[in-house]
Amino acid sequence: MKKIVLMGNPNVGKSVVFSRLTGTHVITSNFPGTTVDYSQGATCLGRERVFIIDAPGTYSLDPTNPAEEVSLRILNEADIVVNVLDATNLERNLILTLELLSRNVPLLVVLNLWDEAAHTGIEIDVSRLQELLGVPVIPTVAVTGEGIAELASYFSQDVPVPEQKNYSDEEKWVMIGQITREVQTITHRHHTLRDLISDITIKPITGIPVAILVILVSLWAVIFIGEACITYITDPLFELYLPIITQLSEFIGPGFIHQILIGELVDGGIDFEQSMGILTTGLYVPFGIVLPYVIVFYILAALLEDSGYLPRLATLTDTFFHRLGMHGYGIVPVFLGLGCNVPGILATRVLETRKQRFIAATLIAISIPCMAKTAMIFGTIGQFGFLYILLVIAVLAVVYITIGMILSRFIHGECPEIFLEIPPYRTPRLNMVLKKTWMRIVAFIAEAVPYLFLGVLLVNILYATGFLAWLGTVLAPLIVGWLGLPKEASGALLTGFLRKDLAIGMLLPLDMTAQQMVVAVTTLTMYFPCAGAFAVLYRELGFSGMIKSVIVMATTAFFVGGIMRFILIGI
Repeated sequence: MKKIVLMGNPNVGKSVVFSRLTGTHVITSNFPGTTVDYSQGATCLGRERVFIIDAPGTYSLDPTNPAEEVSLRILNEADIVVNVLDATNLERNLILTLELLSRNVPLLVVLNLWDEAAHTGIEIDVSRLQELLGVPVIPTVAVTGEGIAELASYFSQDVPVPEQKNYSDEEKWVMIGQITREVQTITHRHHTLRDLISDITIKPITGIPVAILVILVSLWAVIFIGEACITYITDPLFELYLPIITQLSEFIGPGFIHQILIGELVDGGIDFEQSMGILTTGLYVPFGIVLPYVIVFYILAALLEDSGYLPRLATLTDTFFHRLGMHGYGIVPVFLGLGCNVPGILATRVLETRKQRFIAATLIAISIPCMAKTAMIFGTIGQFGFLYILLVIAVLAVVYITIGMILSRFIHGECPEIFLEIPPYRTPRLNMVLKKTWMRIVAFIAEAVPYLFLGVLLVNILYATGFLAWLGTVLAPLIVGWLGLPKEASGALLTGFLRKDLAIGMLLPLDMTAQQMVVAVTTLTMYFPCAGAFAVLYRELGFSGMIKSVIVMATTAFFVGGIMRFILIGI
């Protein structure tokens, strides 16, 4: 099968071209031996089936990061290379084109964002550019499909191998200057409203308040839409499932098998949140609760990405995240983790090194409250006043920054710089947003749901064998002596390992003071993620990485809880 590789700089619309060529039947995988994602799919051209790979964005064939190394390795497997260029920034994009001309491989050049080039007063002589490069050049507007059919028509032809040309670095820039002077004409245009918005959202003094507003509005949308989806879609579906699983429960009868498959009966019946069976809570948590929030988050993330705002957000936060051992794209896992820690931890793949991913995943598990944790914080402390809620949030923020700085200093590894190309603002296309969201949801279900399922199974086995009850007894002296809480609170802390929001029902009847409740809730928020996020930590960090992360979590939670106890409650 003919193998076609799409290559280009980041943010040139390469993934949209790929989506147009392959539709939604796409596989997203880690390149062997790395954590770098790339997409692959197939399409039929007449009777011929071709294999298409969307290589990670790269600026040069001299790799400076793992993503560019993967692109170079994928290039070596190509039968045809499609070099996607941003027509609005021809000079920067041509450096990769000249390097590809020296690789002795059939090459097609795509001038994408052709419509935006016209809007910005840029005219390109395609025929002359084709003569100078010696390869076919196809203008495209990938979001609308313009030019994609012409591009696909070349895949069934004998694409010419360009004359091999090797340039020194100096010769490359001289050649690029000559090409752009010959083929490109730029006419004057006035500053538009879009330009003004772009300036406002990239300058720190105005961009940071805008970023905070965007994040808050996005979180509100996720909460509102996600809860509506749960109330009106997933919960009714599980109500239809309830009679079936109830009959199965009666058929199995009491015993260990019932405990594993169905779980505990609550008030004589099945409670999908609390029963903890793999056919009850094991299905309800990923599909009934997590998935609705994940879908909404992925839609919003696609909108922010396709509009061009996400690179601006990463640029604004780059300096802050560097102090924590990451770079600006560390905001992406945080943003997703506020909805659900599971996709937040999965999103740490946007970071290049193991050190960065370990820090990001651990900090999410410790200090980023998901929707369930946020509900727990408001549900338990809201009765004492809003100031106590702010106190918990402030402590989590301080812990995130402090632990991040400590881990950055003591965890070995690299924290490479990022060089972000800030694209112009674009109007997201609904069909592209939906395709991208669908691909990510399929990947989430394939990668995360099995680990969510296994996490619930493991915890259920520990509960059924009495291990968690024994652990609660062991921890009781620590809970009373160090945290200053009633010994009954140990049960709530262990229940929080299963589901944070279920711990509310165990904390409220203990008649604790406001100060004790703040200590309990803060410790509960930090000390472990839920079973699903815990399982995904294992998936992303491996066993040794997960154990190290758990040690950091437990140490931080009990240390900070003890300090808060002595400050708020006294000895």
